[in-house]
Amino acid sequence: MRRAAFLLVFFLALPAFALPALALATAPTALGIFDGWGAFRDPDTPRCYAIASPAATIGKPRVKPYASVGYWPKSRIRGQFYVRLSKERGAGRELRLTIGSRRFILTGNGVHGWASDPRMDAAIIAAIRSAPSMSVESTAASGGAIADTYRLRGAATAIDAAALGCARLR
Repeated sequence: MRRAAFLLVFFLALPAFALPALALATAPTALGIFDGWGAFRDPDTPRCYAIASPAATIGKPRVKPYASVGYWPKSRIRGQFYVRLSKERGAGRELRLTIGSRRFILTGNGVHGWASDPRMDAAIIAAIRSAPSMSVESTAASGGAIADTYRLRGAATAIDAAALGCARLR
């Protein structure tokens, strides 16, 4: 049941214009579902990623939020953190990621956020491995608060599964 719900969340996170192309493409392969996190391999790109939906958000989400850690072996990108917010962030508003006692200021625009460099990606993943939850906070374009909270149980295993899933792809 958890697996089916997670796959539904994954497909709902796709933009509408990607759905016709998805019918022609190979569907991502589930590498495993680990509590609230899943790991997938997309052979067409190729890429692998760990992904989760937030456990809680403030207010009604305007888009389907998620957090992910991705691997693109052909581009030599390993462990790249990305978050899609539940609402569009106001221009010039700071985007804060809190994981346990660690705080990170992310870069990005609109509903998108990511680490500023590979060192920050590595620090975020290390923090994810040792904390029970993380939250992403900012101010929405409408002036309200954005706060998306994620449970991290299973995240480390999903990240490892994604890394292993793309280890042989080049």
